[in-house]
Amino acid sequence: MTSLSRSAASGVSTVARRSAVVAASSGLLFSVFAAPANAAPASDQSKSVGSVDLDALTAQAREALATSPAVTVAADAVLPIEQATVAVTPAPEPEPEPEPAPAPAPAAAAAPERTTAAASRSVERAQPAAQAAPAAAPAAAASGSAVVDIAMKYVGVPYVYGGSSPSGFDCSGLVKYVYAQLGVSLPHQSGAQRDAGTPVSASEARPGDLIWTPGHIAIYAGNGMQIEATTPGSTVKHSKIWQDNPTFIRVG
Repeated sequence: MTSLSRSAASGVSTVARRSAVVAASSGLLFSVFAAPANAAPASDQSKSVGSVDLDALTAQAREALATSPAVTVAADAVLPIEQATVAVTPAPEPEPEPEPAPAPAPAAAAAPERTTAAASRSVERAQPAAQAAPAAAPAAAASGSAVVDIAMKYVGVPYVYGGSSPSGFDCSGLVKYVYAQLGVSLPHQSGAQRDAGTPVSASEARPGDLIWTPGHIAIYAGNGMQIEATTPGSTVKHSKIWQDNPTFIRVG
């Protein structure tokens, strides 16, 4: 037991010397030495201090050590430690890298555009030529036979005074309606229709010209024939020219 006590005292002495140097500078010495449960009362400072090697201390440290109060802690003292719940939020998932932009189309893809542009320029050059073409003349002036062909469709339609439709014609109403089918507008009166054209001689007359006499007008069908709406109670007829010395009128 004596040997064991000496070893423990020696270990405590070494720790005490190291601790006392630090504690002396602050003026406070904690009893950090392991003491048995029946240690001496706090008032008996001389015995506790006696276990420290005072020769290794300076005069100031020895004075501070001698005057510092001894602090004791009960053997059953409990040091409460507060615990707090720590919530850990995981870091967000990294955003996906953006997809690379598509590579530009090869230069060869521009060829159709150049071809289209060239075709457009060709069309533009061709358009003025088409626009420069003269507009077609009215069919009545270009082809007298067309006038005759249309007029022949209404042979047999009853004469109606003032009529100008397939339900009934008078002489100038027939002429007006036939020429209107070819885009030529004429008044509904025989004398006014005479003034709408140019007189020609009988030898120059051709199918489609008008045959005028005072109060009556007809359409020349060629070969001494005409198409006319004559008098009430009759119909549109294809007949021989019966008028004496008629005037031939060319419309156009």
